Amino acid sequence: MIRWEPGYLAKSKAGHDKGEIFLIIREEGEYVYLMDGKSRTMEKPKKKKKKHLQPISYRNETIAAKLMADETVMNESVRQAIQYQKNTNPKKQEDVR
Repeated sequence: MIRWEPGYLAKSKAGHDKGEIFLIIREEGEYVYLMDGKSRTMEKPKKKKKKHLQPISYRNETIAAKLMADETVMNESVRQAIQYQKNTNPKKQEDVR
């Protein structure tokens, strides 16, 4: 099952950001809003079509709980979550399909 819920990570399959990992902060129809804590922050998320993303089966529960409660998520927390995933799976990013 593909997870497009807040707190999950996704890897870009297309565009100038191909290969980058983002945190999903919100879903709207065929689009999701993403942040990476660097160039894409909570204040300026990236809107991307789901078909251009590969979901990763990792969810940061602390960040997800804050997103669900409409609380502010710190950019540093997002960068750490993404870096943790990169260090855990440096070569392979799992597809949850």
